[in-house]
Amino acid sequence: MTTTTDTRRAAAHPITATKRNDLVLAAFRVVVSFLFGLHGLQGLGFLGGVDGQGGAVPFGSWPGWYGSVIELVGAVLVLTGLAARPAAFVLSGVMAYAYFTVHQPEALLPMHNMGELAAVYSWVFLLLAVLGPGAFTVQRALRR
Repeated sequence: MTTTTDTRRAAAHPITATKRNDLVLAAFRVVVSFLFGLHGLQGLGFLGGVDGQGGAVPFGSWPGWYGSVIELVGAVLVLTGLAARPAAFVLSGVMAYAYFTVHQPEALLPMHNMGELAAVYSWVFLLLAVLGPGAFTVQRALRR
């Protein structure tokens, strides 16, 4: 049995699977870290704050204020791709900590303890820590 390739089809789709995967990973990384960074800003009193009235977590309080700073700094690092793997790993741990200390004591399941977002972010950042930031990062551009 012989196989033939359609050269017209290959020429019509110049984006390879690898390039497409890199683009999707970059878009995923940027969007997720941007949205996550907004949570960090809220804890610091921006974007309506933690209470919708501009209230911030008290300065220096554990874990709220430090968590907000870690969220914001980590989100910027992941977004830009600078030290993205370690930052994503730390953010995964921060969200796991938030889930198990804040949400899980309220109820067993995330649907009942309002911890879905913390659980999802924890797994998303663990995925980014394992896969890495992809090809399109500031760190890679600086190396060139």
